[in-house]
Amino acid sequence: MNSINLTSQLIKCHSVTPKEAGTFKVIKNLFKNTDFNIHEINKNGIKNLFLRWGSKHLPTFGFSGHIDVVTPGEISDWKSNPFSGEIIGEEIYGRGSVDMKSAVAAFCTAAISVSQKTPPIFSIVLLITSDEEGKAQDGTKAILEWMDKKNERIDFCVVGEPTCPEKFGDMIKIGRKGSLTGYFSILGKQGHSAYPHLAINPIHASMKLINLLTNKPLDNGSKFFEPSTLVTTSISTTNKSNNVIPKNVEMIVNIRFNDKHTGKKISDWLKQCANNIEHLTKTKINIKINISGEPFFSKPGYLAKLVKKSVKKYTGISANFSTTGGTSDARYIIKKCPVVEFGLVGKKMHAVDESVQTSQIIGLENIYSDILNNFYIDVKKDRK
Repeated sequence: MNSINLTSQLIKCHSVTPKEAGTFKVIKNLFKNTDFNIHEINKNGIKNLFLRWGSKHLPTFGFSGHIDVVTPGEISDWKSNPFSGEIIGEEIYGRGSVDMKSAVAAFCTAAISVSQKTPPIFSIVLLITSDEEGKAQDGTKAILEWMDKKNERIDFCVVGEPTCPEKFGDMIKIGRKGSLTGYFSILGKQGHSAYPHLAINPIHASMKLINLLTNKPLDNGSKFFEPSTLVTTSISTTNKSNNVIPKNVEMIVNIRFNDKHTGKKISDWLKQCANNIEHLTKTKINIKINISGEPFFSKPGYLAKLVKKSVKKYTGISANFSTTGGTSDARYIIKKCPVVEFGLVGKKMHAVDESVQTSQIIGLENIYSDILNNFYIDVKKDRK
């Protein structure tokens, strides 16, 4: 099965996070008559796959990806069924076609092809999860924990996220900002809008808090990262009356922070700001904080150059190294080995009528195969 047909088969599975919805059966069948060992790793009801070709004691190159997808939204908005995997002209349509079933298909077919033509003087591992688009706590993280227990080796890893902003081959991710979400519950005192002096308005308090949080930049960026950002994503109250000052307000902010900060440092700052507004407005502010990832940076070295070489060979583009964008599972893998991310053009990910050119999928398979072949050549040189 080629990578285009495999992508179509995977899209047909309704794997809205964290369900794998039959995708792992498709992948297991693909590897049935190969020399790959397959392990299913389950944690808290979440399913993951780990596949290895070759000995775990040999130099090991890995690929990582997820087969879970975000909801398609209103299906009536789509040109065709978002889980059809239909090929129309030169594009394949469906949820996950860009993010990132196509990349999983590409590295699976590349791994099989290389393993069947290459002496086993190195090893290939594949990490595939169904928990990336959601909480991402029982997916790749769980695979890595299992690998530690089993002494499974991995020396380098490519995550197949859609990294290219404009043209296929124009960007390789070598790091990501950290991500933190603050959930504020602001308690005031309900009252009549005609007598504001008898109430404590939590909406006004939330506005003061937003102003305090945003009145100056968190930083001006660092050597490898753009400036950190803070965005208010929600302000809500259950009050629907036009003449009632509500008792409470819920507010959410999301912060994407660079390597000038840590999650703890940002958390402490948020708590101090909330405390200042409490005293100023006589409200009570409770805050819950979720740190989904710390910033990480993989200094361009052997791995980045290896990937860039293959990208240039098949696209003619000298890819830029970047740390832009949201979080990915690379934030877990960096604790285990050097990691970079390379995949398709991401413009249509999570969108209605998500689609990708079939030529890009074949191109990605060729690039992944070339990376593995060049890694084999380097291992062979080192053995001499």
